[in-house]
Amino acid sequence: MIWTLIQVALGGALGSVLRYLTISWISAPVATLAVNVLGSFAMGVFFVALSSRSHLSLLLMAGILGGFTTFSAFSLDAWKLWQAGQTGEALAYVAASVGLSIVALALGAALTERVLV
Repeated sequence: MIWTLIQVALGGALGSVLRYLTISWISAPVATLAVNVLGSFAMGVFFVALSSRSHLSLLLMAGILGGFTTFSAFSLDAWKLWQAGQTGEALAYVAASVGLSIVALALGAALTERVLV
């Protein structure tokens, strides 16, 4: 278990640095879009290419791509639902994830402004 956590942590650190450098180089929100699209593309590649190599998938998928963008994990979950023929669930998952995340961000910002301002 400790080796698994080390792989995910090291990969996550590398992914976070890559995200930071990308956003510094391109600037948000275009960089954020690029990170999400690139991360999702890479997740698709690794999901197929590494399906039988779980030790690499931990480092690359959970670690590096998890640190680079959690959007890639979200995209993979939605894709798995879609591929399983659960179209309604996939669409509901996408809508709920995006919609509720934006609402949660707005709520967190509003509550924090009330407390700190």
